[in-house]
Amino acid sequence: MPSTRNGLRATRLPPALITLLLLAASAHVQSQPADIEARIARVEHGLSSRIVVKGQPRAHMDLAERMAFHDVPAVSIALINNQRIEWARAYGVLEPGSDRAATPDSLFQAGSVSKTVAALGALRLVEQGRLSLDAPANSLLKHWKIPDSAFTAQQPVTLRALLNHSAGMSVHGFFGYAQGERLPTLLQILDGVAPANSDPIRVEAAPGSAWTYSGGGYTAVQQMMADAGAAPFPQLMQQQVLGPLQMRDSSYATDLAPALRVRAAHAHPSDGNPVAGGWRVYPEAAAAGLWTTASDLAKVVLEVQQAGHGTAGKVLSTAMATQMLARVKGDYGLGLYVEPIGSGSSFAHTGGTHGFRAQIQGYTHTGQGIVVLTNSDGGAALVEEILVSVAAEYGWPEFQIVEKPALAADAALNAEVAGDYLLMDAPARVTREGDRLYFQCDLFGVRPMELFRQSGREYFMTAEDMTIAFPPATAGRVAGFDLKRGATTYPATRKE
Repeated sequence: MPSTRNGLRATRLPPALITLLLLAASAHVQSQPADIEARIARVEHGLSSRIVVKGQPRAHMDLAERMAFHDVPAVSIALINNQRIEWARAYGVLEPGSDRAATPDSLFQAGSVSKTVAALGALRLVEQGRLSLDAPANSLLKHWKIPDSAFTAQQPVTLRALLNHSAGMSVHGFFGYAQGERLPTLLQILDGVAPANSDPIRVEAAPGSAWTYSGGGYTAVQQMMADAGAAPFPQLMQQQVLGPLQMRDSSYATDLAPALRVRAAHAHPSDGNPVAGGWRVYPEAAAAGLWTTASDLAKVVLEVQQAGHGTAGKVLSTAMATQMLARVKGDYGLGLYVEPIGSGSSFAHTGGTHGFRAQIQGYTHTGQGIVVLTNSDGGAALVEEILVSVAAEYGWPEFQIVEKPALAADAALNAEVAGDYLLMDAPARVTREGDRLYFQCDLFGVRPMELFRQSGREYFMTAEDMTIAFPPATAGRVAGFDLKRGATTYPATRKE
C-alpha cells in the first residue's frame, strides 16, 4: 500500500506522462471572452480539499498537478451558470501512456449517473400513461416478475420505490464484463443466471421500510421500461431522453458505434493495469451503462433546473420535476440526491465504473451547476477538489472549505481498529503508520486517506467529506464501522 505520510505520495504516473498532462491541460480549449477565461484560470488554480485540519497550513492547488497526484489521466468539465453552459474544458489524455488528448467531445462512462438519466426516461413514460409510479411493479412487468416473498406480501414494490432505492431490492452495483466476453441477457442478470456475474435481484426487505442503494432495483426498472416502450432499452432512451435533449454524443449501447468509440476515454483502474479493449461493458444499462460527454450531461442538469424552477422542460413537466426532486426515503428523490437549500434545492449524483468516476451537481434556484467526468478510480477526490474551487469562484451555496479540529492520536485505539473490512461488497482497509491512521477502499480510489480523530471513536477525512465511527470492541475486536457520507450511513463489517 502506498504511503501518504505528510499528505504526499510519489505518483504512479511516469514523468513523461506528467509533463504531457501539464501541457494537455491547456490544450483543446474553446475561445471565451476575457472575463470567462479569467474565471476558468482561477478555477484551474484554486483547487482545495473541502475539509482541512484546523491549524494546518493550506494552499490552493493547480488542476494539472492534482490530476497527476490523484492518478487521473483525463478530466472533462462543463460549467453551468445563469442556467446555460458557460464553458466546457477537457484536460489530460484519454489513455495513460498515449498522446491522445482529451477534448470536450471525449466520451466517458457515467457510472451511476446513468440512473438519473434513466429516471428521466421512466418519468416521461409515466407522463405518457405507459407506466405508473405507484401501481404494483409486477402489474407493469411483462417478461419478468419480481419474485413474491414475505416482504412483498406486506407491501408491493412500486416504480417510485425502485427509483428511490427504497424497494428493498438487492445487488448494490455491478462488476462489468470484458469486451468480447459473452454478455448475459437482461433476464439472466435479473435472475443471476450464467453468464451473469452478479447475484439474483430479489426483495430483501419490506418495500418502503428503508433506503438501501440498489443497482439491482434500477435493472428491474430497465426491464419495466423496455416492456412499456416495446423497444430495447438503448433505443427507448434515445427516443425518450437523449433525442429530445439533443444529447448527440450519448449512448446506452453496450457496443459503441465506431464514430463514438474513437472518442472514448480508456479506463484507468486503481491497480494501474490497462483494461483489455479500454473499458468494461455494462449491460445493466439503466444502472451503469451510459456513455456521454460533460456537455451532454449538462443538458440533463439544465432540464431538471428548468422544470424544477417552474418551466416545463423538453422531457419533464413541472409537476413531474417536483416529484423527482421530492425526497421519499433518505436524502434521495427519484434518481437524484436532493438537499433543500435556500429557496430551492441542490440535486446531484455520483457515478463509478471500473476505471471511471463522475459527478453531476445542480441548483434549482440559482441556475448553477457542473458536470465532471474522469477516467480513473482516483477521480472522486479530484472531483471534490474541483467543486470546492468552482464554489469559491461562482459563489455556490455549498462546497465551502470547512476547518475541523483534530484530537491527539490514540495509539491503543488505532491498533484496535486497524484491519480488513468489507464495505458495500468492496474490500476496505484501515492501517497504521506510526501514530497515523489511514483508510483505503477502491470505491474511493487506490490512495489511502488519513483519518483524523474528531471525538471518541469517530474519525474524519480531508481527502473526501466522510466520517468513520467504530463501535466499542468486543473481546478486543471491533466488528465493523459506519461510514457516513452526506446524510447516508454505510455499514462495514470486519473480515475474518
